[in-house]
Amino acid sequence: MKFRSPSKGEMTLEEVFKDILKFMGGKPDHKFNLIIGTDSQTTNSGTCFVTAIIVHQVGKGAIYYYRKKSQRKITSLRQKIFFETSLSLETAGKITGRLAEKGHEELNVEIHIDIGTKGETKELIREVVGMVVGSGYNAKIKPDSCGASKVADKYTK
Repeated sequence: MKFRSPSKGEMTLEEVFKDILKFMGGKPDHKFNLIIGTDSQTTNSGTCFVTAIIVHQVGKGAIYYYRKKSQRKITSLRQKIFFETSLSLETAGKITGRLAEKGHEELNVEIHIDIGTKGETKELIREVVGMVVGSGYNAKIKPDSCGASKVADKYTK
C-alpha cells in the first residue's frame, strides 16, 4: 500500500505510521483527531479512488497522506459510495490497530463520508453511517466531511 505526502513524496504504510507517531510524539497534552476519507472521480477510462489520512492537531494544524487506486468504471452512485466507505474503513483498521499498539487507543477517529443531506446521496446516509458506526468509528457527512470532500477530492482530478 503506497501513499503520498505532499511534503515527503511516496511513502509506504509503515513510513506513514512512523511519521504519524513522530508528529504526535512528545505532545501528551495536545488533542489529536485521526480523519480518514475517500472520494472518487469517474471518467471514460475508469474510476479513480483517493483515500486520505489526516492527523489533525486541534488548534495547531494537520499533516496528511493520500493514496490513489484505479478501478474499472463504476457508474452506480450507491456502489461508488459503499466502495469509498469500505476503502476508508480498511485504511482506518490498519492505522488504528497499529496506533493502539503504541498507546494511542484513545485517539478520536473519524471516517469522513462524501455524502450529505442534499443531493442524490441523502438516501444512503442511514446505511453508510450505520456501516461506519458499526465498525467502531465516528462518521461525519457533508458539510463536516472535509477529509473526503476537500482533501481526497483534491487528488481525484
